[in-house]
Amino acid sequence: MASGDVFDSEAKSPVVSRVNLFTMFRLGLFQMGLSMMSILTLGVLNRVMIQEIAIPATLVSIVLALPAFVSPSRIWFGQISDAKPMWGYHRTAYVWVGAAILAIAAFLAVQVMWQLNTAATIAGGWVWTTETIGWTALLSLVFAVYGLAICASGTAFAALLVDISEEDNRSKVVGVVWSMLMVGIIVGAIISSSLLRQLTPEANIATLQAAVNKLFIVVPAIVFGLAIAATLGVEKKYSQHSQRSALANREDSITLGNAWAILTASPQTGLFFTFLLVMTVSLFMQDPILEPYAGQVFKMPLAESTKLNVYYGTGILIAYGVTGFFIVPRLGKRRTARLGCVLVAFAALLLGISGFSANPAFLKLGLVLFGLATGFLTTAAISLMLDLTAAEAAGTFIGAWGLAQSVSRGVAVVIGGTVLDIGRKLLPSLELAYGLVFLLEAVGMVVSIWFLNRVNVTEFQTSTKQAIASVLESDLD
Repeated sequence: MASGDVFDSEAKSPVVSRVNLFTMFRLGLFQMGLSMMSILTLGVLNRVMIQEIAIPATLVSIVLALPAFVSPSRIWFGQISDAKPMWGYHRTAYVWVGAAILAIAAFLAVQVMWQLNTAATIAGGWVWTTETIGWTALLSLVFAVYGLAICASGTAFAALLVDISEEDNRSKVVGVVWSMLMVGIIVGAIISSSLLRQLTPEANIATLQAAVNKLFIVVPAIVFGLAIAATLGVEKKYSQHSQRSALANREDSITLGNAWAILTASPQTGLFFTFLLVMTVSLFMQDPILEPYAGQVFKMPLAESTKLNVYYGTGILIAYGVTGFFIVPRLGKRRTARLGCVLVAFAALLLGISGFSANPAFLKLGLVLFGLATGFLTTAAISLMLDLTAAEAAGTFIGAWGLAQSVSRGVAVVIGGTVLDIGRKLLPSLELAYGLVFLLEAVGMVVSIWFLNRVNVTEFQTSTKQAIASVLESDLD
């Protein structure tokens, strides 16, 4: 990705067509597909495994978090796509191959899940036996492959966005694609809900298996098609990778060890990345428990609980436009982010309280508010992140942000499932057990404010430039 971060300011390279608005939206189809897949894993599989199959939530959360924990491979995949074109393309072929593998892996994961259920049924309930251990290990392996496929296709796609954009239109490209990510959540929830509508709480395992299998054939096939439609012909027409790559040697010389040295050189960098980690963990802790929460506490059928993501995604979409155009210019980035943390904490507590009402309408209202607060916070945090990115090593900082986001989301999934299991054992009701997860989210948001208040952009820019100069000088020595 480093090659796309250096521009020929004297325009000596051949003129390449500028990406238009239609192509931006077409590129967004890929991100839309990835978010549809996240609905299948975190919106459907987690509920089926936790509630219908009764696998311990801690184990489910660890397995579902594996795609996030293989995210360090993003650095390797990025370097490979820079250096070794496949079928004549630096990015497109990697996107397509990765999309094909993740679609196949998603279907295989479901088949392994049914075998795990059979092994548990034979054992008379969930216990550790040779069969359950074996199928759990295989399920973990499939999810790791699924995660590697996402890393390969996602990293190549992100590099393609850099290759086809200029400084003056890159924010537009990213903004459109990011919005399509939220559209994918809504569309994925609607498709999943429609394909699972015939299921009732009394449905037997055979009926459930047939419906879920169909879902995991239809949606992954759509996602693969979207990946092709999104990128077909784009690299050939718009990419400036070959013209820019010769100018990228300076940043390419920054190795993983040097990148870590730069990221840790400034106390401000550590403070801001700690804020990002704590904020992201707190923001996504409810991911593995939301659908089971709807099923066990609110008695909602699987199709209806899957559609809850529509309310969450709608809130985020509204917040993106309002915050970016009206709130941040008036309040400033750090004040907006601080207010966003408070709003997320309030919305999380509201979600926890809604369980005591057992009213699905209360839950849906809470999710809309949580989506609004999430969009409010993430817009401000990303804007602040761009201020805290040194131009001389932009790829290094953006790459580290992507890695931090993936790892912290994985940690959030594990924490959410583990806290739920602890709450079930120690607390007298399901409402309190689930409420404990939402309470911990609110506390995490308050903690993230503490780190945010200590971030100083000016000090960061000064100390980071000194660190980059020092690292590059040591490389020359």
